[in-house]
Amino acid sequence: MSDLDTGRAWLDALKWDEQGMIPAIAQDAGSGRVVMFAFMNRQALQETVSSGSAVYWSRSRQRLWRKGEESGNRQRVRSIRADCDGDVLLLSIDQEGGIACHTGRESCFFHQLQGQRWVAVDPVLKDPRDIYGK
Repeated sequence: MSDLDTGRAWLDALKWDEQGMIPAIAQDAGSGRVVMFAFMNRQALQETVSSGSAVYWSRSRQRLWRKGEESGNRQRVRSIRADCDGDVLLLSIDQEGGIACHTGRESCFFHQLQGQRWVAVDPVLKDPRDIYGK
């Protein structure tokens, strides 16, 4: 039996790493495509649940990152699932604007290994300079 099955408070039932983070995968609810991977801390997950919009922890900025706060490409959360061990989250989301990646693509997973090199196989839907300003 995992901690998820014990009736513990929902946040306490999850397995947080030594930095207080848990990996979170964002998957488009319509297509099933994985569009993003990020980390959440307790505050990010609590705000995600209360607001209905994805909030992550930005390791580079060392602060909460409300997805779409700069780009407008918010993620509306339909559901949140935990894996069997309670150490990874899967968010089923509706991606506003159809762009999850800061490069202007639908998904952050746009590089495909072809032979011995990585090839960008997905188109840029919008120039990042038009998303984030000059």
